[in-house]
Amino acid sequence: MKKGFLDFTRDQCTDPPPVATAELTGQTVIITGANAGLGFEAAKHFARMKPGKLILACRSEERGNAAVERVKEATGFDGVELWLLDLAKFSSVIAFADKFEKGGERLDILVANAAIAAQQYNLTSDGWEESIQVNDLSTSLLCLLLTPRLIETASKFDGRPRISIVSSEVHYWATFPEKTWEVPSALQYLNSTEHCTAKRMGNRYFETKLLNIFFTRSLAQLLRDTPVIVNTVNPGFCVSEIRRNFTGMAAFVNWVLDKSLSRPTEGGSRQLVYAAVGSPEDPEMLHGQYLNLHRVDEPSDYVVEEKGKERQDILWDDLVRELSQVDARVGVIVQQYQ
Repeated sequence: MKKGFLDFTRDQCTDPPPVATAELTGQTVIITGANAGLGFEAAKHFARMKPGKLILACRSEERGNAAVERVKEATGFDGVELWLLDLAKFSSVIAFADKFEKGGERLDILVANAAIAAQQYNLTSDGWEESIQVNDLSTSLLCLLLTPRLIETASKFDGRPRISIVSSEVHYWATFPEKTWEVPSALQYLNSTEHCTAKRMGNRYFETKLLNIFFTRSLAQLLRDTPVIVNTVNPGFCVSEIRRNFTGMAAFVNWVLDKSLSRPTEGGSRQLVYAAVGSPEDPEMLHGQYLNLHRVDEPSDYVVEEKGKERQDILWDDLVRELSQVDARVGVIVQQYQ
């Protein structure tokens, strides 16, 4: 599928459907990046469904604790907790997953929402450009490390746990240079200063959302014979703090779009909730799918065309290789479900 500005405008002018609801008694929900924006609004929706536990996974203890209190005040739900998670550090992701595993927690819903929109090339302490680490590598690492717990929860409680990864319609406007598929490591190339020119960094967020789409499809393929439902969702262009650091022309364009076409944050959060609890009568319908306005949409031609599967497989193999060096459990988990 191809989407242009008119398609984008039409979607933005479409009122989001009402928020989906579900019976979450006893269930555990994790939302990353839940102290503000889409994640915070989604957290309030989940809290009103009274799960057993609602975990806000946030980087800042101060802002995270404030978000916990605001969710409690807005919903009257007391089962909300802050767990610290800094996706710019692999060690933090591993510590989060280890804490979850050691606690013997059940896990029914994982909403991988946290992301940044970096315009400048900055490396994390792990040696990766920060947006590709936060939006893609660490998000993927978290999903993979928590997969066994989701599958165990399905077996123990006879459920259909879900992983919902927040992507964006901007993936329609992203492609990678042909060199990406010719070098020994596609991800290392996308991480390099050779690729991350000033012009490329202007569209870096688009690239990371395209990587989210590829990852979702690969993870869904890996877990096709398990009860876990994996999907990716477009919240639409919403009022959000993610673009607060934009400067120059990007800031101006963002200001114009915010004033003319942006969707309220709460409206965008409904999309996250639908991905996590929608279509209860046929959850399999959402497996491996890209969701938009409570419906299944086709991703970009770059993903679904004949060469798309080849690109997807290259990125998946590369991701598993890179993340296995971060935590050897990744390779074991992938091997177990292949």
